[in-house]
Amino acid sequence: MFVTKRVLVKFSGEALAGKEGYGIDTKILKFIANEIKTLVAAGVEVAIVVGGGNIIRGVSAAADGIIKRTSGDYMGMLATVINGVAIQEALEHIGLEARLQSAIDMHEIGESFIIRRARRHLEKGRVVVFAGGTGNPYFTTDTAATLRASEIDAGLLIKATKVDGVYDKDPNKFDDAVKLDTLSYEQALTKDIKVMDDTSIALARENSLPIVVCNMFAEGNLLAIINGDMSLCSIVK
Repeated sequence: MFVTKRVLVKFSGEALAGKEGYGIDTKILKFIANEIKTLVAAGVEVAIVVGGGNIIRGVSAAADGIIKRTSGDYMGMLATVINGVAIQEALEHIGLEARLQSAIDMHEIGESFIIRRARRHLEKGRVVVFAGGTGNPYFTTDTAATLRASEIDAGLLIKATKVDGVYDKDPNKFDDAVKLDTLSYEQALTKDIKVMDDTSIALARENSLPIVVCNMFAEGNLLAIINGDMSLCSIVK
C-alpha cells in the first residue's frame, strides 16, 4: 500500500472527449468525479491536472507556421482552463468541494495559482484543479502535473490514460507489445519509453516522485492503486 495522504491525478484532455474525439463528454466527467470522490472518502487529499487536447494542442495549432508556437501553446493552456472548469463543476455536482487554480490569471473563472493556498485547500479536504499548464509555452501538461505534484508534496503522481500501464511499444498497433509493470526513471528516459515527456520524468526523478500509469476507465482503479493493487497499472520510480 502506498503510504501517501496526498496524490495528484493527471487526466488527458482527449480522455474527456469520449467517442466523438473532441469536446467534453459529460458522462465521462461524471465518471471521473465519482472516481475522485472515492479517494476523498478514503481520506486522500486530491489535486488534478488536465490537458487540453480535446479542444486544441499548441504544437498542432502551430504546425504550419501561421500561428507562432508560443501563441499556440497559450491557446492550449486556455483549453486546459475550459476543461478545468468542467471538472470543477462535475466535482461540485456530486457534493465535493473543489477549487480551480489557473497559472494564467482569470479571476472571474478561478483563483490564481498560489501554492500556499493550494496546500490549505487540500488540508481542508477540497479537491484542487490546476489549470493553465505551467503558465509558460514549450512545456506540456505532463510537466505541469509533475511540477504541481512536487510543489504540493504529493506522495504519488497518477497518470490516468486509456491503457492499463506502460508497454514497450504501442499495444494498439502491436499484438506482441509487452507490459512493463515496473521501470526506473532511467529506463523511461534512455529507452525512449513514452510514459511522459523527458522533462516530466527528469523532474520526477529529481524529487523522488513515483509515477503510476493506469487505465482511467476501470471503475475503482484509482482507489485500488492507493490500496496497493497494481494489476491495472505500471509504476515508474
